Amino acid sequence: MRKKSIEVEGKTTVEAIKKALKILTVTKDQVDIKILCEESKGLFGMEGGKLAKVKVTLK
Repeated sequence: MRKKSIEVEGKTTVEAIKKALKILTVTKDQVDIKILCEESKGLFGMEGGKLAKVKVTLK
């Protein structure tokens, strides 16, 4: 049986993790979290930065 996992993006890694936990309706201690991509700001903090992306897998 394959573990259930989802990939979620957010403005920050914390936001992405919170979104994933809400979608799966679980708490942080019930999942494994892998950060796929850290957020990055655009030039001088302007738009154009990259979103953070995390993979959350049920234990």
